[in-house]
Amino acid sequence: MSGTGRREDRVRQMLEGPHPRVPTDLAARAAERGGRLVRRRRRLRRLGTLLLVAAVAAFTVWALLVRPWEAPPATTPSPDGW
Repeated sequence: MSGTGRREDRVRQMLEGPHPRVPTDLAARAAERGGRLVRRRRRLRRLGTLLLVAAVAAFTVWALLVRPWEAPPATTPSPDGW
């Protein structure tokens, strides 16, 4: 018998045997844990959105103050003074 056949036989024996007892509060614990995970993900998403909005606001204020799109002032002397 091949290894796969032995494994299938073992699985069949396990499934035919007595089923393990399941804790009575398993569904309540799973629902509570799922709720915690949903709340945690929601908080992280809100925090990420808040950080993104703050970064965009900071960049906008910086751009309005520095005006990087304008040409820098000329640093060479004008030829009229020579």
